[in-house]
Amino acid sequence: MYKKNQDLIITILCLLIFLLIFLIANRIWFRLDMTHDKAYTLSELSRNLYLEIPDRVTITYFVSSRLSSSYPIPGEIADMLGEFAAHSRGRIHFIQRDPSSEGLSRIVENIGIVPWQIQVADRNEIIQATVYSGILIEYLDREEIIPLVFSLDTLEYDLVSRIMSLVRNNIREIGIITGDPTADWYNDYSLLNYALVLSGYKPILLNASLGAGLNIPSSLPCVFVLGGMESLDEYYLRPIDEFIMSGGNVLFALNGVYVDAWGTLDARQVFDRGIFAMLANYGAILHRVLVLDRASLNLTFQTHGEEGTQIQSLRYPPWIAVQETGINQGHPISVMTLGPDFFWPSPLELLPPPGVSGDILYTSSREAWLQTHDFITNPNFISQFENERVLSQGEKILALALWGNFPSAFEAEYVFSRRPSRMVVIGDLNFAGPLMQTTQSEDRNLEMLIRSAIWLSGEDDLLSLRTGGHGGRLDRILDQDMRAALMTFSRVLNTFIIPLLVILFGIIIIKSRSKLSSRLNEKKEDGK
Repeated sequence: MYKKNQDLIITILCLLIFLLIFLIANRIWFRLDMTHDKAYTLSELSRNLYLEIPDRVTITYFVSSRLSSSYPIPGEIADMLGEFAAHSRGRIHFIQRDPSSEGLSRIVENIGIVPWQIQVADRNEIIQATVYSGILIEYLDREEIIPLVFSLDTLEYDLVSRIMSLVRNNIREIGIITGDPTADWYNDYSLLNYALVLSGYKPILLNASLGAGLNIPSSLPCVFVLGGMESLDEYYLRPIDEFIMSGGNVLFALNGVYVDAWGTLDARQVFDRGIFAMLANYGAILHRVLVLDRASLNLTFQTHGEEGTQIQSLRYPPWIAVQETGINQGHPISVMTLGPDFFWPSPLELLPPPGVSGDILYTSSREAWLQTHDFITNPNFISQFENERVLSQGEKILALALWGNFPSAFEAEYVFSRRPSRMVVIGDLNFAGPLMQTTQSEDRNLEMLIRSAIWLSGEDDLLSLRTGGHGGRLDRILDQDMRAALMTFSRVLNTFIIPLLVILFGIIIIKSRSKLSSRLNEKKEDGK
């Protein structure tokens, strides 16, 4: 009788323990992350995010079941969102919903979730299905949207930055100055515009027409100046200088040499109306020459001859692919990233004045050289590209960062005290435009621009949440003879050597087993 009561008590206690574990399971989270860079582990900033949230934040993940059943990524996204909720001590509530099955398609599209098409198998046939994978973040009466998410690369950054923005009730704005009067932000820089919006920024155009001058609100944390070498004179540069003196942060992307990118590819030195002199005053000297490099991208172009129109593809030295050796791993903008691609860049020189510090972000390879006159950019004359190589070969600076108390370019005009500012200077304007699509450079170039915006906005803690990329380039070997030799060795290794080693290993195993079998047979015959 006593034993039966004891068994009953033990059973009841076990059930109570399981019930308690079930009740507190949503507050206990454990994950063993075996990846090299801890891709599935939340940072300390994310784990302590609940300290900044006074009221509940609701995260709704709108994902189609058809997408979840076809790809593993939606499940990984849901896991990360669940981990955010588990670490939030009840401050973050996570919901997952299927817009298609719940009849919410029109509603989610109206709030900004982007529909897209995938191919799925249905009853032995392939059909096009409309699916969703977007996130709605709600806090009090405010909300933020991540219109499309299908990767973990920047998801942690996207969530934390938007939650912080909602809780602090601030809009992350960034000023845009397109210096070329013919440039259109929504057409010429559509990729950059979309990337900024997707990263939680609201671009503010400061010059719909340059005729009215520039009015830069002091509330803006940073401004992008894209071009303006031949259009921004002192009248327009004074507001930029005043913005910097008052603590504003600026990115300059400028060409030293103009190239007719969508026409004849003719090149000429640009005329400076004051912006280069202003940059030199801040400590960044941009030389109006071209950098060419053996570490380059391919250019595909048409030629017309007696045999008709032919399409050719060749290495084009004016289009530079930054290698791993040219990436500064010590600066927040460039650390743990892939190098961007530059199109007809000009070299920079870093000479910071007293009170200003500077750092190089990206450089060319040591195989780079300059064109200082008779700019030849047409691929039909590629044999003349190296005319000045012997005189100027060496590593060239392509992008740099400065910070500190900058001296004013118009100091006599200002009476207020200077405040510390940050600045990024890039010797290429084309890398931010549509050319990046022709070489599939969007991920590299846009990542560099987004990271620059974060650093210039003073959000250094958020930079660590962007993983960048670690894969490296597939064409990092520049020497053509070495590359050909390694490719030949790789083919021989995979075609002959490895199969022969496998066969040899099999023969050794077979012979070893035969010897072992013979010994066993001999022992049996001896009666052992």
